[in-house]
Amino acid sequence: MLVNLIKRISGTVVYILRELGGIGLMFFSGVYWAFRRPLKLNYIFKQMEFIGVKSAGVVIITGTFTGMVLALQSYYGFRKFGAEGLVGTTVALSMTRELGPVLTSLMVTGRAGSAMAAELGTMRVTEQIDALIVMALNPIKYLVTPRVVASFFMLPVLTIVSDFVGIVGGWLVGVKLLGINEGAFINKMTKYLELDDIYNGLVKAACFGIILSVVACYKGFYTKGGAEGVGRSTTESVVISSVSILIADYVLTSLMF
Repeated sequence: MLVNLIKRISGTVVYILRELGGIGLMFFSGVYWAFRRPLKLNYIFKQMEFIGVKSAGVVIITGTFTGMVLALQSYYGFRKFGAEGLVGTTVALSMTRELGPVLTSLMVTGRAGSAMAAELGTMRVTEQIDALIVMALNPIKYLVTPRVVASFFMLPVLTIVSDFVGIVGGWLVGVKLLGINEGAFINKMTKYLELDDIYNGLVKAACFGIILSVVACYKGFYTKGGAEGVGRSTTESVVISSVSILIADYVLTSLMF
């Protein structure tokens, strides 16, 4: 029993280390080829449209209702102390520091990250990636780098959108629905919300964009097992990306704030 337990634990540790090493190599390869000519800007812009523009709808809905729920919950808490004017501050700080970048990244992971893994996984099992290598084309440069670069730039943009609609949603609920004084709502928010809060949230979003794109590309790029393997890689990419984003959020928060 003890020997089997040790084998199981050691096998899990080896698997985790192998996966971390592969993801790290994928990241460095993608970044390296981003600075090598020729620059395939059309590929990057195509991925920016897919990751950014086509994810805007779900990000807007998520951000708006997150801000509305924050305002509703914080109002009932602050009302006990007569501090309803701090609802705006709570919504703004929560959205810009944490919920904006984190929820945006999780939504993009579910929508775009899964699609990246599925697309590259399909290309792997149908030998399209091998065909690129035969044609002397670097598959990392053509398939991975555009997705990593696009995610790095588009996640902060989507986070800005999420922050804005979240604050607007909080204002609608707090001021228009619950009757909080509009002047107190806005004044408290502008007094305590600093530019560093926004900047740090955008830095988080950029890091999360790299995480979700690299993990998705890695799982898709090294897919095995046909159609079943594509589904497995897609599921694993979403789970690993989501957990990694939450872990990275704690680490970045502890360093920034």
